[in-house]
Amino acid sequence: MSATPGPNNAMLAASGANFGLARSVPHMLGVAIGFPVMFAAVALGAGEALRAHPAVYAALHWIGAAYLLWLAWHVATARPAEQDAPRGRRRRPLRFTEAAAFQWANPKAWLIAVSGVAAYATQGERVSAPQVLVLAVLFLVICLPTVALWTSIGAGTARLLRTPRQMRLFNLGMGLLLVASLAPLLTER
Repeated sequence: MSATPGPNNAMLAASGANFGLARSVPHMLGVAIGFPVMFAAVALGAGEALRAHPAVYAALHWIGAAYLLWLAWHVATARPAEQDAPRGRRRRPLRFTEAAAFQWANPKAWLIAVSGVAAYATQGERVSAPQVLVLAVLFLVICLPTVALWTSIGAGTARLLRTPRQMRLFNLGMGLLLVASLAPLLTER
């Protein structure tokens, strides 16, 4: 599931296209490390705590959706770097902490975490901490090359986008994909 399209991979492709592979490394590491940390936290109690407090879960649900829409807006309206230079604005990819924190707002990450815990980290009714640790390490090992792949796809795509208009259209497309990734979150009952 780490390699399939979703919010992280759309944002990584956009980051690669707009900033290149090297400048996107903190974003890539934030995703690759942030998800296993989130997975372990959900497996070892955060998920159960949210189930016990539905109002907190609902608030996080809508805050996450709003944050994803905010990110989608920024991706969709991003201008090519050379257009920002005259105004002195220096754009940047997501920082490590921002990308790691984004995992908590990512509906696909929640789906993977919850289904992963249910399918592979439980023994009867109990969560197995050793299994959670093994799965978290596996997610890290799998995530590292997949985030590099998606960022490289974006960086490679940027070579094909020769005009500022083409780059703006690419960014608009990536922003719309982020909005579309909200569908599971918004249709959840």
